[in-house]
Amino acid sequence: MDSPLRSVDFFEQVYQVCELIPEGRVTSYGAIARYLGAARSSRMVGWAMNTAHGRPNVPAHRVVNRNGMLTGKQHFESPTAMQEKLQNEGVTVLNDQVSDFEVRFWDPSVELIL
Repeated sequence: MDSPLRSVDFFEQVYQVCELIPEGRVTSYGAIARYLGAARSSRMVGWAMNTAHGRPNVPAHRVVNRNGMLTGKQHFESPTAMQEKLQNEGVTVLNDQVSDFEVRFWDPSVELIL
């Protein structure tokens, strides 16, 4: 089966996966890295998310750490922008953490066919 990802560099692959995260769902840096076959590259996924701002089709606010914490919030236009974007999609955030992370979690390795 063909991969849903075009053959491009790692950051572009990260952006492509991120574009597929459904509204109202979140995933983690590590889940994206594992899907891309680079399980030890969650930090690189974070770097990609940090540079994704200004790319309108990349919902970087839907990518959180493995515990559902909004660890990338400092890279948004304001300290509360990431939380606000998630809440606008119906995601509850308390103390910088997605409240129902297990329910909202979207795993690309399960949801997408590589």
